Amino acid sequence: MRMSRATSLFLMIFGIWSWVIWITFARNLMASDDAWRPDGSPTSFFVVHAVLAVVSFGLGTAIGVIGWRGWRAARRDPNR
Repeated sequence: MRMSRATSLFLMIFGIWSWVIWITFARNLMASDDAWRPDGSPTSFFVVHAVLAVVSFGLGTAIGVIGWRGWRAARRDPNR
């Protein structure tokens, strides 16, 4: 499959953006009063949102890697 440099750049930016957004969200989640019970254990709110963050980190990484590989391949092939 061929990917243009513009598409590769978009995917890399999306991967970076995903990390920036979800790191901010994870910090806010950790500081949230809704995330912890009075005894210090996590609430279901925390667990669900932590799973969402972990999945988003994984997908952001995968998308960024695909973009990076496309960028490198486009650099080697001058016909793209």
